[in-house]
Amino acid sequence: MALTSALASSLCGLRALGNSFTSRRCANSFARRNAGPREARGGRLWAACFVSAALVAAAGAFLAWSSRSAEDGVAEVLAGRGETLLDKFVEVPCSGDYDGYRRFEGCTPRRCGRGVSDAVITREETLFFLSQASILDLHSGALSLGKQFVNLYRWGLGTVPTLSLLCSVLCSDVRHRIQQKIAETFGISSSSMYLTKPTFFSRINSTEAKTTHDEYWHPHIDKVTYGSFDYTSLLYLSDYAEDFGGGRFVFMDAGSNKTIEPQAGRVSFFTSGSENLHRVEKVQWGTRYAITISFTCNPDHGIGDPILM
Repeated sequence: MALTSALASSLCGLRALGNSFTSRRCANSFARRNAGPREARGGRLWAACFVSAALVAAAGAFLAWSSRSAEDGVAEVLAGRGETLLDKFVEVPCSGDYDGYRRFEGCTPRRCGRGVSDAVITREETLFFLSQASILDLHSGALSLGKQFVNLYRWGLGTVPTLSLLCSVLCSDVRHRIQQKIAETFGISSSSMYLTKPTFFSRINSTEAKTTHDEYWHPHIDKVTYGSFDYTSLLYLSDYAEDFGGGRFVFMDAGSNKTIEPQAGRVSFFTSGSENLHRVEKVQWGTRYAITISFTCNPDHGIGDPILM
Protein backbone atom coordinates (compact mmCIF):
# COMPACT_ATOMS: atom_id res chain seq x y z
CA MET A 1 0.00 0.00 0.00
CA ALA A 2 2.77 2.44 0.94
CA LEU A 3 4.79 1.51 -2.14
CA THR A 4 1.73 1.89 -4.35
CA SER A 5 0.96 5.30 -2.86
CA ALA A 6 4.57 6.42 -3.34
CA LEU A 7 4.52 5.29 -6.96
CA ALA A 8 1.22 7.01 -7.52
CA SER A 9 2.54 10.22 -5.99
CA SER A 10 5.65 10.10 -8.21
CA LEU A 11 3.66 9.54 -11.37
CA CYS A 12 1.13 12.17 -10.50
CA GLY A 13 3.99 14.52 -9.65
CA LEU A 14 4.97 14.50 -13.32
CA ARG A 15 1.51 15.66 -14.21
CA ALA A 16 1.94 18.51 -11.74
CA LEU A 17 3.94 20.28 -14.45
CA GLY A 18 0.65 20.82 -16.23
CA ASN A 19 -2.05 20.64 -13.53
CA SER A 20 -1.16 20.51 -9.84
CA PHE A 21 -4.78 20.27 -8.75
CA THR A 22 -5.42 17.18 -10.85
CA SER A 23 -2.18 15.68 -9.51
CA ARG A 24 -3.28 16.04 -5.90
CA ARG A 25 -6.66 14.55 -6.69
CA CYS A 26 -4.97 11.65 -8.47
CA ALA A 27 -2.61 10.95 -5.58
CA ASN A 28 -5.41 11.16 -3.01
CA SER A 29 -7.47 8.70 -5.01
CA PHE A 30 -4.60 6.22 -4.85
CA ALA A 31 -4.18 6.73 -1.13
CA ARG A 32 -7.85 5.90 -0.59
CA ARG A 33 -7.63 2.79 -2.75
CA ASN A 34 -7.98 -0.57 -0.93
CA ALA A 35 -8.31 -4.20 -1.88
CA GLY A 36 -11.50 -5.58 -3.34
CA PRO A 37 -13.82 -4.30 -6.05
CA ARG A 38 -12.15 -0.90 -6.03
CA GLU A 39 -8.84 -2.41 -7.11
CA ALA A 40 -9.81 -2.49 -10.76
CA ARG A 41 -10.97 1.10 -10.62
CA GLY A 42 -7.70 2.09 -8.92
CA GLY A 43 -5.76 0.34 -11.65
CA ARG A 44 -7.61 2.30 -14.29
CA LEU A 45 -6.95 5.52 -12.43
CA TRP A 46 -3.24 4.63 -12.15
CA ALA A 47 -3.12 4.05 -15.91
CA ALA A 48 -4.93 7.30 -16.56
CA CYS A 49 -2.43 9.23 -14.45
CA PHE A 50 0.49 7.55 -16.20
CA VAL A 51 -0.89 8.38 -19.65
CA SER A 52 -1.65 11.94 -18.55
CA ALA A 53 1.90 12.42 -17.31
CA ALA A 54 3.26 11.07 -20.58
CA LEU A 55 1.00 13.39 -22.56
CA VAL A 56 2.10 16.40 -20.49
CA ALA A 57 5.76 15.54 -21.05
CA ALA A 58 5.21 14.99 -24.76
CA ALA A 59 3.27 18.25 -25.06
CA GLY A 60 6.07 20.12 -23.30
CA ALA A 61 8.68 18.66 -25.61
CA PHE A 62 6.58 19.52 -28.65
CA LEU A 63 6.06 23.10 -27.48
CA ALA A 64 9.80 23.52 -26.88
CA TRP A 65 10.58 22.10 -30.32
CA SER A 66 7.92 24.13 -32.10
CA SER A 67 9.03 27.30 -30.32
CA ARG A 68 12.63 26.72 -31.42
CA SER A 69 11.54 25.87 -34.95
CA ALA A 70 9.37 28.95 -35.20
CA GLU A 71 12.23 31.12 -33.96
CA ASP A 72 14.99 29.93 -36.25
CA GLY A 73 13.68 27.20 -38.58
CA VAL A 74 16.92 25.26 -38.20
CA ALA A 75 16.72 21.67 -39.34
CA GLU A 76 20.39 20.65 -39.57
CA VAL A 77 23.63 21.71 -37.88
CA LEU A 78 26.28 22.12 -40.57
CA ALA A 79 29.04 22.92 -38.04
CA GLY A 80 28.49 22.49 -34.33
CA ARG A 81 30.33 24.17 -31.52
CA GLY A 82 32.84 21.75 -30.03
CA GLU A 83 33.59 20.09 -33.35
CA THR A 84 37.00 20.53 -34.94
CA LEU A 85 36.53 20.67 -38.70
CA LEU A 86 39.54 20.72 -40.98
CA ASP A 87 37.81 21.07 -44.33
CA LYS A 88 34.05 20.69 -44.52
CA PHE A 89 32.40 21.70 -47.77
CA VAL A 90 28.86 21.44 -49.11
CA GLU A 91 28.34 22.14 -52.81
CA VAL A 92 25.12 23.80 -53.96
CA PRO A 93 23.97 24.78 -57.47
CA CYS A 94 25.06 28.26 -58.52
CA SER A 95 22.37 30.89 -58.93
CA GLY A 96 22.13 33.18 -61.94
CA ASP A 97 23.15 36.22 -59.90
CA TYR A 98 26.63 36.33 -61.42
CA ASP A 99 25.29 36.57 -64.97
CA GLY A 100 24.35 40.20 -64.41
CA TYR A 101 27.96 41.15 -63.75
CA ARG A 102 31.14 41.12 -65.74
CA ARG A 103 32.67 37.64 -65.57
CA PHE A 104 36.32 37.05 -64.77
CA GLU A 105 37.83 33.81 -65.99
CA GLY A 106 39.44 31.80 -63.23
CA CYS A 107 37.56 33.65 -60.50
CA THR A 108 33.82 34.20 -61.10
CA PRO A 109 32.06 31.29 -59.38
CA ARG A 110 31.30 28.26 -61.51
CA ARG A 111 31.27 25.95 -58.51
CA CYS A 112 29.18 27.21 -55.60
CA GLY A 113 28.72 26.19 -52.00
CA ARG A 114 29.75 26.83 -48.44
CA GLY A 115 32.72 25.67 -46.37
CA VAL A 116 33.88 25.62 -42.76
CA SER A 117 37.36 25.19 -41.28
CA ASP A 118 38.73 25.34 -37.76
CA ALA A 119 42.33 25.07 -38.96
CA VAL A 120 43.01 28.41 -40.67
CA ILE A 121 44.17 30.43 -37.66
CA THR A 122 45.52 29.60 -34.21
CA ARG A 123 43.87 30.11 -30.85
CA GLU A 124 46.47 32.76 -29.96
CA GLU A 125 45.68 34.73 -33.11
CA THR A 126 41.98 34.52 -32.32
CA LEU A 127 42.55 35.92 -28.83
CA PHE A 128 44.59 38.78 -30.28
CA PHE A 129 41.84 39.68 -32.75
CA LEU A 130 39.30 39.52 -29.95
CA SER A 131 41.37 41.98 -27.91
CA GLN A 132 41.39 44.35 -30.88
CA ALA A 133 37.64 43.99 -31.42
CA SER A 134 36.98 44.54 -27.71
CA ILE A 135 38.65 47.97 -27.62
CA LEU A 136 36.76 49.34 -30.61
CA ASP A 137 34.09 51.85 -29.70
CA LEU A 138 31.47 50.07 -31.79
CA HIS A 139 27.83 50.46 -30.90
CA SER A 140 26.87 47.28 -29.08
CA GLY A 141 24.07 46.52 -31.53
CA ALA A 142 26.29 45.52 -34.44
CA LEU A 143 27.99 47.55 -37.12
CA SER A 144 27.70 51.22 -36.30
CA LEU A 145 29.45 53.91 -34.31
CA GLY A 146 26.63 56.14 -33.15
CA LYS A 147 24.61 56.39 -36.36
CA GLN A 148 27.51 55.93 -38.77
CA PHE A 149 28.40 52.61 -40.42
CA VAL A 150 31.91 51.52 -39.45
CA ASN A 151 34.16 50.11 -42.17
CA LEU A 152 37.49 48.67 -41.02
CA TYR A 153 39.18 50.18 -44.07
CA ARG A 154 37.82 53.71 -43.78
CA TRP A 155 38.80 54.67 -40.27
CA GLY A 156 40.17 58.16 -39.84
CA LEU A 157 42.04 59.95 -37.12
CA GLY A 158 39.82 61.12 -34.30
CA THR A 159 37.07 58.64 -35.21
CA VAL A 160 38.03 55.22 -33.81
CA PRO A 161 41.36 53.65 -32.83
CA THR A 162 43.75 53.02 -35.70
CA LEU A 163 45.41 49.68 -36.31
CA SER A 164 48.56 48.77 -34.45
CA LEU A 165 51.54 47.51 -36.45
CA LEU A 166 50.97 43.97 -35.15
CA CYS A 167 47.29 44.06 -36.04
CA SER A 168 48.06 45.43 -39.50
CA VAL A 169 50.54 42.64 -40.23
CA LEU A 170 48.38 39.92 -38.74
CA CYS A 171 45.23 41.14 -40.53
CA SER A 172 47.07 40.93 -43.83
CA ASP A 173 48.48 37.47 -43.09
CA VAL A 174 45.17 36.00 -41.96
CA ARG A 175 43.39 37.58 -44.90
CA HIS A 176 45.80 35.85 -47.28
CA ARG A 177 45.32 32.51 -45.52
CA ILE A 178 41.54 32.76 -45.81
CA GLN A 179 41.86 33.87 -49.42
CA GLN A 180 44.03 30.84 -50.19
CA LYS A 181 41.57 28.49 -48.46
CA ILE A 182 38.70 29.86 -50.56
CA ALA A 183 40.73 29.60 -53.77
CA GLU A 184 41.70 25.97 -53.07
CA THR A 185 38.15 25.00 -52.17
CA PHE A 186 36.52 26.52 -55.24
CA GLY A 187 39.32 25.69 -57.65
CA ILE A 188 40.15 29.26 -58.62
CA SER A 189 43.27 31.37 -58.69
CA SER A 190 44.06 33.16 -55.43
CA SER A 191 45.80 35.94 -57.36
CA SER A 192 42.55 36.69 -59.22
CA MET A 193 40.73 37.53 -55.98
CA TYR A 194 40.73 41.00 -54.42
CA LEU A 195 39.77 42.12 -50.96
CA THR A 196 36.67 44.31 -51.18
CA LYS A 197 34.57 46.47 -48.90
CA PRO A 198 32.91 46.44 -46.49
CA THR A 199 35.24 44.32 -44.37
CA PHE A 200 34.67 44.85 -40.68
CA PHE A 201 34.73 43.75 -37.06
CA SER A 202 31.26 43.18 -35.66
CA ARG A 203 30.20 43.13 -32.05
CA ILE A 204 26.62 42.00 -31.50
CA ASN A 205 24.65 41.73 -28.28
CA SER A 206 20.99 41.93 -27.27
CA THR A 207 20.86 45.73 -27.20
CA GLU A 208 18.04 47.22 -29.23
CA ALA A 209 19.09 48.24 -32.77
CA LYS A 210 19.56 51.99 -33.27
CA THR A 211 20.08 52.05 -37.05
CA THR A 212 19.07 49.88 -39.99
CA HIS A 213 22.70 48.72 -40.19
CA ASP A 214 22.24 47.19 -36.73
CA GLU A 215 19.35 44.99 -37.87
CA TYR A 216 21.62 42.11 -38.74
CA TRP A 217 18.96 39.39 -38.41
CA HIS A 218 17.16 40.00 -41.73
CA PRO A 219 17.62 37.38 -44.49
CA HIS A 220 19.85 38.72 -47.25
CA ILE A 221 22.03 37.86 -50.23
CA ASP A 222 25.52 39.36 -50.19
CA LYS A 223 25.74 39.69 -53.98
CA VAL A 224 22.51 41.69 -53.93
CA THR A 225 23.35 43.75 -50.84
CA TYR A 226 26.94 44.40 -51.93
CA GLY A 227 27.28 44.02 -55.70
CA SER A 228 31.05 43.64 -55.53
CA PHE A 229 30.96 40.47 -53.37
CA ASP A 230 31.78 37.16 -55.05
CA TYR A 231 33.06 35.25 -52.00
CA THR A 232 32.22 35.97 -48.37
CA SER A 233 34.06 34.74 -45.27
CA LEU A 234 33.57 35.15 -41.54
CA LEU A 235 36.13 34.65 -38.82
CA TYR A 236 34.44 34.00 -35.48
CA LEU A 237 36.08 35.29 -32.30
CA SER A 238 33.73 33.98 -29.60
CA ASP A 239 31.86 30.78 -28.74
CA TYR A 240 28.18 30.04 -29.22
CA ALA A 241 26.42 28.93 -26.00
CA GLU A 242 29.42 29.98 -23.89
CA ASP A 243 30.02 33.64 -24.71
CA PHE A 244 26.57 34.33 -26.16
CA GLY A 245 23.18 32.75 -26.82
CA GLY A 246 21.39 32.89 -30.16
CA GLY A 247 23.52 34.41 -32.92
CA ARG A 248 23.89 31.27 -35.03
CA PHE A 249 24.50 31.70 -38.77
CA VAL A 250 21.66 30.19 -40.80
CA PHE A 251 21.69 29.26 -44.49
CA MET A 252 18.05 29.43 -45.57
CA ASP A 253 17.75 26.48 -47.94
CA ALA A 254 14.41 25.40 -49.39
CA GLY A 255 12.80 23.04 -46.91
CA SER A 256 15.92 22.45 -44.79
CA ASN A 257 17.90 25.26 -43.22
CA LYS A 258 21.53 24.70 -42.24
CA THR A 259 23.21 26.37 -39.28
CA ILE A 260 26.78 27.17 -38.29
CA GLU A 261 27.44 27.51 -34.59
CA PRO A 262 30.24 30.05 -34.12
CA GLN A 263 33.32 29.18 -32.13
CA ALA A 264 36.54 31.13 -31.68
CA GLY A 265 38.91 30.56 -34.59
CA ARG A 266 36.27 29.07 -36.90
CA VAL A 267 36.23 30.34 -40.48
CA SER A 268 33.15 29.94 -42.65
CA PHE A 269 33.10 30.95 -46.31
CA PHE A 270 30.69 30.76 -49.21
CA THR A 271 29.86 32.08 -52.66
CA SER A 272 27.95 35.31 -52.31
CA GLY A 273 24.95 34.70 -54.60
CA SER A 274 21.37 33.77 -53.77
CA GLU A 275 22.36 30.11 -53.57
CA ASN A 276 23.52 31.15 -50.08
CA LEU A 277 20.62 33.21 -48.78
CA HIS A 278 21.29 33.58 -45.08
CA ARG A 279 20.62 35.38 -41.83
CA VAL A 280 21.93 35.54 -38.27
CA GLU A 281 19.71 34.70 -35.32
CA LYS A 282 19.14 37.49 -32.84
CA VAL A 283 21.63 37.38 -30.00
CA GLN A 284 19.73 36.69 -26.77
CA TRP A 285 22.53 37.22 -24.24
CA GLY A 286 26.28 37.82 -24.13
CA THR A 287 28.38 39.26 -26.94
CA ARG A 288 29.15 37.75 -30.36
CA TYR A 289 32.37 38.89 -32.06
CA ALA A 290 33.30 38.19 -35.67
CA ILE A 291 35.20 39.64 -38.63
CA THR A 292 33.63 39.68 -42.09
CA ILE A 293 36.22 39.44 -44.87
CA SER A 294 34.90 39.70 -48.41
CA PHE A 295 36.43 39.18 -51.85
CA THR A 296 35.64 40.28 -55.38
CA CYS A 297 36.79 39.11 -58.79
CA ASN A 298 36.65 42.63 -60.20
CA PRO A 299 39.94 44.52 -59.68
CA ASP A 300 38.05 47.81 -59.96
CA HIS A 301 36.29 46.96 -56.69
CA GLY A 302 39.41 45.77 -54.87
CA ILE A 303 40.89 47.53 -51.85
CA GLY A 304 44.27 47.26 -50.16
CA ASP A 305 45.09 45.92 -46.73
CA PRO A 306 44.65 48.36 -43.84
CA ILE A 307 47.51 50.78 -43.33
CA LEU A 308 48.73 52.63 -40.27
CA MET A 309 47.29 56.13 -39.90
